[in-house]
Amino acid sequence: MREFLTTGRLDPSKRLVVERTKDFNEIYEVFDNPDASQQSERCIQCGDPFCLNKCPLHNYIPQWLKSIAEKDLEFAFKLSNEPSPFPEVMGRVCPHDRLCEGDCTLNDGHGAITISSIETYISEEGFKQGLKPDFPGVTRDRKVAIIGSGPAGLSAATYLLRSGFGVSMYERADRAGGLLTYGIPNFKLDKKVVERRVKLLVEAGMDLHVNCEVGKDISFEELADNHDAVFIGIGATSAKSAGISGESASNVYASMEYLTAIGQKNFGQNYSKEFDFKDLDVVVIGGGDTAMDCVRTAKREGAKSVTCLYRRDAHNMPGSKKEYKNAMEEGVDFTFYASPKEIIIGDESKAVGVSMIKTILGAKDESGRQRMEEVNGSEFQVKADVVIMALGFDPAVPAFFAENGIETNEWGGVIVDDNHQTSTSGVYAGGDCYRGADLVVTAAFDGREAARSIIKSLG
Repeated sequence: MREFLTTGRLDPSKRLVVERTKDFNEIYEVFDNPDASQQSERCIQCGDPFCLNKCPLHNYIPQWLKSIAEKDLEFAFKLSNEPSPFPEVMGRVCPHDRLCEGDCTLNDGHGAITISSIETYISEEGFKQGLKPDFPGVTRDRKVAIIGSGPAGLSAATYLLRSGFGVSMYERADRAGGLLTYGIPNFKLDKKVVERRVKLLVEAGMDLHVNCEVGKDISFEELADNHDAVFIGIGATSAKSAGISGESASNVYASMEYLTAIGQKNFGQNYSKEFDFKDLDVVVIGGGDTAMDCVRTAKREGAKSVTCLYRRDAHNMPGSKKEYKNAMEEGVDFTFYASPKEIIIGDESKAVGVSMIKTILGAKDESGRQRMEEVNGSEFQVKADVVIMALGFDPAVPAFFAENGIETNEWGGVIVDDNHQTSTSGVYAGGDCYRGADLVVTAAFDGREAARSIIKSLG
């Protein structure tokens, strides 16, 4: 260990831009054994590891780095899978530069350990060698219903199944995974990775019901009557609006509409052809990871040009810095310090551009972030054949919430207590339907902690 003085940080190899923009395959290569071991040996085994503390799941990062350095893959695999429901997913989609790697002690002049790539390596190499997470089978007579199969739902299912509880999962889409399946593009997360993890849960005893919307295809009351507890992990699917004129034009789309349609296309399913943006000028408004997913998808779909408009600068973008860098490499144009004022409508009531105004960053607000201020008289226009709004999401509140006493706050988020229990006894919730649009890792944390509360409550 502590080889940081002689070995620098090593980022995973990326496919060449000219190759990767022609398909939706993952762009990063998985570390091989020598690279994973060499990077792991750089860990200085801090007494109070910042990386572990910054991780919402409190992953045993120093411990599995030590195991890989000592070539003990089996122990590293067990350690990696203990606090995390799907580390092979986290290794690919977590914003490590803002979390564990961002707080790595070696960032002070030596370069952070490439934690993300080692995390992915541990799972992929472990699966390749026949390792699997341990599940005892359904050994108890208690059953829990899970509504939603996204990160929070899959996480809750994982920890309930590990404790021998019966689990029934209800998903309104045709495939499990939620955001992991229809929100995050394949070039970041191969869907076979998600399918493999879902299959492990089914093999462990989970009953999966797809194409089944609670409140429509089956009542919430029926679920509650036939299960000992219910976990709600339906995410946040209501797109935020910019509140500007012209947003209702037929060629102005919400980001998740677009990503879902292209996801369906990549699965070989029927999808709406209106989302074929080949040879069109595509404008995406927003600066988070979802915006980066949209611009990079549009490039792969053959758009004539792809422009991202963001009201702050690159440093203040809320998403992962590596995703912005990847988008830049792939030919996306960025216009910073620009805020939308109006969607310009042309013939046939369609958008033909966006009216923008320049901005500057002013005094800091109560959170410490600089306020965005508009510059008077600085309006300009950006041509667009298609406009995609990537401004975030709020929870969509189903009717069965009010009908069953499940309370929400002023913006639609489910209200839960310290045990993730809602205002209705025996009903728990977590993930984006509680937090608002957030990270996969925080949804996984909520699912895990809710499962632990359910286990404790049901004995």
